[in-house]
Amino acid sequence: MSSTVELTTENFDEIVPGDEGKDFVFIDFWASWCGPCRQFAPVYEKAAERHSDLVFAKVDTEAQQELAAAFGIQSIPTLAIIREGVLVFSQAGALPEAVFEDLIGQARKLDMAEVKRKVAAEQAGAAEA
Repeated sequence: MSSTVELTTENFDEIVPGDEGKDFVFIDFWASWCGPCRQFAPVYEKAAERHSDLVFAKVDTEAQQELAAAFGIQSIPTLAIIREGVLVFSQAGALPEAVFEDLIGQARKLDMAEVKRKVAAEQAGAAEA
C-alpha cells in the first residue's frame, strides 16, 4: 500500500487545503523517464511512511502538465511544500534522506502566523508597485 497520493487537477482542491483542513502537503513533481526522480522516489516513500500525519502527494508531470505549469516547474524532480494554503518551499533536485528529514522538521517548526504576515506584506508591496 502506497503512503503517497497521486495528485491531479481533478483532486487538487480536495487534497491541497486552503487555510483549513490538513496542515501540510508535500508534493513531488516527477516523471517516469527521469533518473533522479526514480532515485528520490524510495526516499519520498519512506518519509511518507514515517510521517503518516502529513500528506505526501506525487504529480506525474507528463500526465499533469497543467498542474506542473501552474507551479512553474522547470526541472524535475521538484519538491514543493504547501502549509495552510501557502507555498512555503519549492526546490528542484533529489534530496538525500537526511536532508529531506531535516526539511520536514523545519517545515513543522514554521511559525505560520509570521509566514502569512510576510506574504500579506509582500502582496501589499506588489500591489503598490
